[in-house]
Amino acid sequence: MQIVNRQAIMEAYEKHPEWKASLTAWIKITEGASWRNFPEVRMTFNSADRVGKHIIFNIAHNRARLAAIINYADQRVTVAEVVSHAEYDRKDWE
Repeated sequence: MQIVNRQAIMEAYEKHPEWKASLTAWIKITEGASWRNFPEVRMTFNSADRVGKHIIFNIAHNRARLAAIINYADQRVTVAEVVSHAEYDRKDWE
């Protein structure tokens, strides 16, 4: 998969250095994936959830959320936002 908007990831771990290892692992795993559908995403990340058009990934032992839109045909993952769990809970993702 190609990852679009890595800037959001970099900004997140600059703000929260404790997330860097988890975000770096997510990047490595995602780049090596070739998902064709959401069930395949779940096989890789079993805690991933689909919320509207976003796929939500738990990051850093459930302390953060990475919201992305996956275009399976183009093999592209566009990172929408990386936020803390508390920030995610306050946001309306529907």
